[in-house]
Amino acid sequence: MSDKSRSQSNDTLAQYDLLFEPVKIGPVTSPNRFYQVPHCTGMGHRYPRSEARLRGIKAEGGWGVVSTQETEIHPTSDLTPSNQARLWGAEDIPALRLVTDAIHEHGSLAAIQLAHNGLHSANRYSRAAPLAPSDAIVDGDDPVQARKMDKSDIAAFRAWHVSAAKRAKEAGFDIIYAYAGHDMTLLHHFLLARHNHRTDEYGGSLENRLRLFREVIQDTKEAVGDTCAVAVRLAVDEMLGADGMQHDGEARDIIEALAEEPDLWDVNLSDWSNDSQTSRFSDEGFQEKYTGFVKSVTSKPVVGVGRYTSPDTMARLIRTGQLDLIGAARPSIADPFLPNKIKTGDIETIRECIGCNICVMGDNTSSPMRCTQNPTVAEEWRRGWHPEVIPRLADPEPVLIVGGGPAGLEAARALSQRGADVMLADAGNSWGGRVTLEAALPGLAAWGRVRDTRLWQLQQVPNAELYLESALTAQDLLDYQMPHIALATGATWRRDGMGRAHRKPMPFLDQNRVLTPDDLMTNGANAVASDGPVVIFDDDRFYMASVLAEMLADAGKEVIFVTPSSIVSPWSERTLEQDRIQRRLIEKNVRIMPLLTLTGMSDDAVTLACIYSGETRKIACATLVLVTSRMPNDAVWNGLIAMKEQWRDAGIKTVTRIGDCLAPSLIAMAVYSGHSFARNIEFEVPPEPMREDVGQIP
Repeated sequence: MSDKSRSQSNDTLAQYDLLFEPVKIGPVTSPNRFYQVPHCTGMGHRYPRSEARLRGIKAEGGWGVVSTQETEIHPTSDLTPSNQARLWGAEDIPALRLVTDAIHEHGSLAAIQLAHNGLHSANRYSRAAPLAPSDAIVDGDDPVQARKMDKSDIAAFRAWHVSAAKRAKEAGFDIIYAYAGHDMTLLHHFLLARHNHRTDEYGGSLENRLRLFREVIQDTKEAVGDTCAVAVRLAVDEMLGADGMQHDGEARDIIEALAEEPDLWDVNLSDWSNDSQTSRFSDEGFQEKYTGFVKSVTSKPVVGVGRYTSPDTMARLIRTGQLDLIGAARPSIADPFLPNKIKTGDIETIRECIGCNICVMGDNTSSPMRCTQNPTVAEEWRRGWHPEVIPRLADPEPVLIVGGGPAGLEAARALSQRGADVMLADAGNSWGGRVTLEAALPGLAAWGRVRDTRLWQLQQVPNAELYLESALTAQDLLDYQMPHIALATGATWRRDGMGRAHRKPMPFLDQNRVLTPDDLMTNGANAVASDGPVVIFDDDRFYMASVLAEMLADAGKEVIFVTPSSIVSPWSERTLEQDRIQRRLIEKNVRIMPLLTLTGMSDDAVTLACIYSGETRKIACATLVLVTSRMPNDAVWNGLIAMKEQWRDAGIKTVTRIGDCLAPSLIAMAVYSGHSFARNIEFEVPPEPMREDVGQIP
């Protein structure tokens, strides 16, 4: 590096120095301004070792504060089957001690978000009657009602919170939360007029509705405030207008009333779908206009979130006094080492969160989370994977990878890190495969980070050769005589309609009027050659059909969205997008026809049948777009299998399908597949898939 370049690098690092200043939070001090706010992992109390290792990795990566997810404080707040943390009694302390020990090992502070979920809990496991400020039916679809708390219930709740705080202190936590957010907690329910219909001193005026929150903060400080900080997590806007909490209304009044009482303010939006908006519907820093006022009304440290991945943005927030600590959930999942990479100047290596909410899907399916950018997440303990470290191969051999999509790029990146000579070849004229195609669709530009991060890293190393416009046949692969071959050739959307509703091809299709997502991603709206209505039949049920509908509507097409489901894109409920997706299609005048399947096609129409009654109807259709399922592109694989007897003479030891070529799935699973291949390439028989992690810690 030249003196000029070194000077520029030092100047760049200097502008981020303020991010590494210590911050005093009550009786404790964070070593820097990076704060991993509470977030779910899909592991919690059921997988305690995995939970602890994941949090410990965050601390190792430089997060000054590392928090748990919400932690149930009592059986009347049972979120089964969701895998949250639990602190019902002393028997739960050892599992949480694993978490604090893992965090403290790297000098970070450990925070715990105590929660009673009130009418958000159906108590399916404990069978206790749910509690609420007023009589109410619980959230979700459980036919269960919460009972109105009397004065003795309120006193009991305060005692439960104090007991849980003391147990949290015993478990080693440094920061203990009183949680009033996301329309999920009893403390928030008491604050909200739509839930709190009481006429006593705990209801009515804001002063009365605020009473329990104030009491719990004071109780917690009295119980643990000598050595533990007490944090408040408050949703300052629900994006419901006058029907909900507003940042320029009661939320501001609450913070002004309690300004100096907690040791830290953690502020965000409610509900969770507003707080964790996907990149399809929001940009980095989208919460600032709601949370920006908080620092002006309190002298206490303030942490906020906004899917921050840019060091420049983080520095601006601190420099302008809007925040004292940079909060992150999803960016800390995508790259647990984000703080350390900023500190060392390795900013280009940051795996930036793409805002897809695949991580959120884990909690919403009660399973260990996954991440599109970080294939090691939730595998830190059970598989022993580290997000930055992969053991070098003892005897590295060359690897040829066919296909430069998400699986191929990640396999090549990881193998080059392990010391193997890698040749990556793709038949196209650009890298990224499906990632590049999908990132060009409305709202999905951030998904291109999956490609960009890996491609940049491959371009920095001497042991990776990259070739575009290199279509390879099975015979070509034999001729190359490479010991290891990975086929990452992707998948193609089906034209025959096979999917969930139709397990066999639809024989009535007029292929001259049928398009697939591949056609539209390759040619845009120009792929629709005919005038007249475009019918999209969605049997995939995630994001693809809705994005295509949006694209076609923007191009001025008449779009009819047909699905066997009762709502548009039902799987997107798990990524917190469903209501936004359906609302957007309605705004764009897309006609939505649910609970219908295709049964026929004529010259100018398609026939639809009700999935319940079988009653049919015809609607006009000039072009039919089928979004059903995909077929692996496995022609090269089949060719190699046909020539397997020649492998030994060609020096081929292994041929492995990875990503969508093996089994079409999420981009996250393609990345995971490529990474797993790289991790296990030296094993003739892969090691045990995972260690069991169930049950309490003795």
